[in-house]
Amino acid sequence: MKDTTLPRISLLCLAGAFALAALTAASAQAQAPELKIGFLAPRTGIITQLGTDMVNGFQMYLDEHGGMLGGAKVTFIVEDDRGTVDGDVAMAKKLILQDKVDMLVGAVLGTAAYALAPVSNQAKTLFIGTITTGDDIAQRQSDKFPYTVFSTWVSSQPTHALGQWACEQGYKRVSAIGTDYAFGYEQVGGFQKAFEDCGGKVVQKTWVPFGNKDFGPYIPGIKSDLDAIFSLMVGPMALQFPKQLRASGNKTIILGGSTNYDEFALPFMGDEVIADVSAHVYSAALQTPANEAFVKKYRAKYGKVPSYYSEANYATAMWIDKTLAKHNGKYPGPAEFIKAMASIEIDPPRGPVRLDLATKSPIQNIYIKKVEKKKMFGYDKDELWNTVLKTYTNVSTYWKYDPAKFKAQPVYSRDFPPCKYCD
Repeated sequence: MKDTTLPRISLLCLAGAFALAALTAASAQAQAPELKIGFLAPRTGIITQLGTDMVNGFQMYLDEHGGMLGGAKVTFIVEDDRGTVDGDVAMAKKLILQDKVDMLVGAVLGTAAYALAPVSNQAKTLFIGTITTGDDIAQRQSDKFPYTVFSTWVSSQPTHALGQWACEQGYKRVSAIGTDYAFGYEQVGGFQKAFEDCGGKVVQKTWVPFGNKDFGPYIPGIKSDLDAIFSLMVGPMALQFPKQLRASGNKTIILGGSTNYDEFALPFMGDEVIADVSAHVYSAALQTPANEAFVKKYRAKYGKVPSYYSEANYATAMWIDKTLAKHNGKYPGPAEFIKAMASIEIDPPRGPVRLDLATKSPIQNIYIKKVEKKKMFGYDKDELWNTVLKTYTNVSTYWKYDPAKFKAQPVYSRDFPPCKYCD
């Protein structure tokens, strides 16, 4: 008879080893420091999809790391801000007072940053703006709001680069049409400032209400003797403007603000946007091993190409992870956390990013992107992608300007820079 005692003993030992390892891992997680993150994103309203992309990006990084960041067990609490500033403030207060979160993360609208920074101050709670951004907070009021930091960008950062690029292409006359609120002013202002300082002329400025869907009243008034149209649209507006402009017979190239041709919108666009150009901190078509891997993982998990809303929050989770690890998973408080953030250069899918402690905003690559229909990363059908035309490296919130001189000028607004070349 064959003796099976030893194999049985070996199997029992192996099973015991696995059980012990599982118990040890569970015990380690149970004993790990805890971190409560309050996440603000639209879960209802006209920009719900942006909020979905935001949550997906952050959650994907969490899932990849077993729900742990920097050695801490994370409680991730998502609240619906409804895509409104009032919603952001109400939910931020709820997260701070009721849920006792260690930090606030997220928010979308540019105006939200200006409302949440005072809330952060009052509660002495860290606020990491991932999508929401405010030029003036970073450029002039960083010391006033010591607990507010931007992990992704500042509004005019990409459009300074786009203005420079447009000038380098020989464009001389541009008409600007933008969404009528703080983010629109800052994106248009960044483009206009850099473009005109390089020798170009913005000859027309038009403002349209947030959420506008009918551009019929505006398109006929756009000048005809132009080299390009600079457009800043957000949410569903980004889909409608190029479609209606092309339907009117206007074939002038569109230079898009950062949200115009983001990957959240491209799948819903047609051939009318091919060859249009935009600028941002991320392109899903960025041809690096890190980004290709990210695109494939994200697409496999969520069934779509990641947008900047996704990458921004994935990268923010990475930054929190690396920062908290410097403190062995124990949250050190907002001031020390920001200092630690500034000591780390992360390398997320969009490329190298580091924090300028003076402005508490990133220094990073800005990509000039052209919409093309092509196959990418082994996918078997032609799709719209943002092909990278040029990369501007080490771009800060001040672009190439002297910070002192830049801060002496007014913040970008509806009326600044003035339209001195308008007829």
